[in-house]
Amino acid sequence: MKVMLRRSPETGFSIYVPKKDLEEPIVESENEALWGGWIRLANGWVLDLPQMAGDTSLPITINAKKRGGDKED
Repeated sequence: MKVMLRRSPETGFSIYVPKKDLEEPIVESENEALWGGWIRLANGWVLDLPQMAGDTSLPITINAKKRGGDKED
């Protein structure tokens, strides 16, 4: 799914999912640099992020893969 990753002054990093008009803060991540691992959002979703350079400019739109049994819309 296409998501936008950005840095938010209030919450640190957040993900915006345009298709669902949903914005959630990132509460946990596999890697400190975020890229190439999973992240957990405040709503419980776990997304796999692509491998990218640690100094990638934000905000950026990427393809992330949702883990779990929920079917994507």
